[in-house]
Amino acid sequence: QVQLAESGGGLVQAGDSLRLSCEASFPPYAMGWFRQAPGKERDFVATMDWIGRLNVSDSVKGRFTISRDNTKKKTVFLQMNSLKPDDTAVYYCAASARLSTLEHEYTSWGQGTQVTVSS
Repeated sequence: QVQLAESGGGLVQAGDSLRLSCEASFPPYAMGWFRQAPGKERDFVATMDWIGRLNVSDSVKGRFTISRDNTKKKTVFLQMNSLKPDDTAVYYCAASARLSTLEHEYTSWGQGTQVTVSS
């Protein structure tokens, strides 16, 4: 099973940017990001497969960009711009054998990285 390690979370102010990274132990077909705010369910954020197809949640479209390293395909990035307090959550990286927005399609998960946006 692929191992995933996220990095890049932190405390920022509204309007700031952050870039999350997630490195896999070997390149899965699809790598995605989910987030879980306090007291809420985990929600889909974005995903990308290794041929470049992607899907981004409407809630972050236009502000967040997902990308993947073009060589080894082991790292996925989430560039988050114009951050809002509502973006505060634990962000999880996940791997799947298919391009999907559904949590249960992802079989490997990272430990999560906290993103806190102050107003």
